[in-house]
Amino acid sequence: MDSQTSQPSQASPSPHTFQVDLRGLVDLLSHHLYSSPKVYLRELLQNAVDAITARRAEQPDAPATVRLYAEGGTLRVEDSGIGLTESDVHSLLATIGRSSKRNDGLESARSDFLGQFGIGLLACFVVAERIRVVSRSARTPDAAPVEWTAADDGSYTVRTLPQEARAEPGTTVHLVARAGAGEWLDRDRVLSLARDFGALLPYDVRVGDEAVADLPAPWDRPYPSPSGRRVALARHCRELFGFTPLDSIGLDVPLAGVRGVAYVLPTAVSPAQRASHRVHLKGMLLTERAEQLLPDWAFFVRCVLDTDSLRPTASRESLYEDETLAAVREALGERIRSWLTGLAANDPERLAAFLSVHHLGVKSLARHDTEMLRTMLPWLPFETTDGRLSLEEFAQRHPVVHFTRTVEEYRQVAPIASAQGVGVVNGGYTYDSELIEALPAVRPGTAVSELDADTVTAHLDTVDPAEELALSGFLAAARARLDPLDCDVVLRAFHPLSTPALHLDDRAARHEQARAEAEEQADDLWAGILGSLRGSAPRARLVLNHLNPLIRRIGSLGDPDLIGTATESLYGQALLMAQRPLRPADSALLNRAFIGLLEWATHTDPGKDDRR
Repeated sequence: MDSQTSQPSQASPSPHTFQVDLRGLVDLLSHHLYSSPKVYLRELLQNAVDAITARRAEQPDAPATVRLYAEGGTLRVEDSGIGLTESDVHSLLATIGRSSKRNDGLESARSDFLGQFGIGLLACFVVAERIRVVSRSARTPDAAPVEWTAADDGSYTVRTLPQEARAEPGTTVHLVARAGAGEWLDRDRVLSLARDFGALLPYDVRVGDEAVADLPAPWDRPYPSPSGRRVALARHCRELFGFTPLDSIGLDVPLAGVRGVAYVLPTAVSPAQRASHRVHLKGMLLTERAEQLLPDWAFFVRCVLDTDSLRPTASRESLYEDETLAAVREALGERIRSWLTGLAANDPERLAAFLSVHHLGVKSLARHDTEMLRTMLPWLPFETTDGRLSLEEFAQRHPVVHFTRTVEEYRQVAPIASAQGVGVVNGGYTYDSELIEALPAVRPGTAVSELDADTVTAHLDTVDPAEELALSGFLAAARARLDPLDCDVVLRAFHPLSTPALHLDDRAARHEQARAEAEEQADDLWAGILGSLRGSAPRARLVLNHLNPLIRRIGSLGDPDLIGTATESLYGQALLMAQRPLRPADSALLNRAFIGLLEWATHTDPGKDDRR
């Protein structure tokens, strides 16, 4: 807009055009900046609230009202704010991206409020084909009202009006719906949007005669008892988020300029799922999808809060990532952490109910917070050979806390280790290994040891040397059959007696097996490269139980082929019992052993009577 534009008269409005391509701007606003056309109403409310705030900064007793009237594809919004002069109209309503650097009037006031980005009323073109503004300034009460009328082709006119056109200071905005957008100016839609955006606004905002604001906020209201507060907040959560929370956490952080509440989800969610929160800025709903508001570990809550310290992005639909947001995030995380420690100290039943659903979130926090780990030790559940226990209880029962890093390893060793009196914790679930290894730091004197195949084998009883020597032929035949699978055969005595064989390996052995398989299937070049990576990793082992009657009978066999078939069958059965995924070679072995046993069982000696 040319700053030298002359003052238009009442009778002859002055035509102007915007300094931007308005059609392109509407496309930008509707398809790139804003997530939905509904934000037009937030912009209207925001401008009205800013104008009232600016007027009250100069006139503390000034009225604070906003009225919205929707009918027949039109919307009228009236406010009792500071109003506009003709100069304000040109500078604030007709120029995009104008910075508020002048130290006077509305522009100075706006820099402290919500409307900081110069887009203002132009956002209404997302739903409107024509905008008309009638305004009277409270700073110059003798000045005539001014009218600004704009069309979506980029043209606008400005003229002054008779004094009686608007008797009191303030602004009235008239919208006429553009084609296909009439639903956004429907009265019920306007009322719903106004309540959604403006429920926490501190002024008297109404759609017709119906109040929009619902103050004080649910978390600030007085309640007759703590239980009454929980019931009321649970109702608020159902209305807002659609679920009944396990609990609610107050988020009163005055130093961060934040008040609100966090609702604990009643069902488990993935730690990778980004939580969405509702954030109000100075009472106006900023976004329903704030994802970076809380620490990553607090994925088990949904928040609604009001703040006066956070900075919105240009679309005013998300938060700007800066030092202030980082400080607020830390403060809110500390509040949730304090709630957890308070439950541990005062309400173990509610804590147990919470952990039964959200133990992953607390484990994630405890990985980096030794004090939280120390507090939660008696409560966090782990899978162990003694059942589902906390690490504290398990450590009290066992002098050494043995653990496995994978679920597969745990399934291999758990039944046997338990029968030998060796306690094992399954560290294969998310975060568990890290917490187990951190145990000595928060529980001095606790010994922690990763359980591998050698440790398990060392806890199994050895067989009398004379008996093992007598079975040397059987063991040699068994080892020869499993040698191509990189598996050794050892003889031990262990419980339970019903287990004939145990398959044991570790990650290094599995990596070596995978490398060897890849080498076999690769071309000459890759086979040479993979061969150079061959390591000295320990081999897997099949541990035969000398106490098992079947093993004793197989050990008395004299036929090397039959011993080999039986050994392959025991190997396959041990893999299945450990719930290990089968390699192609393992599947082929199982099939071969099954067919071999069938042939042996149905074999008929030609020298005997077939009629038996």
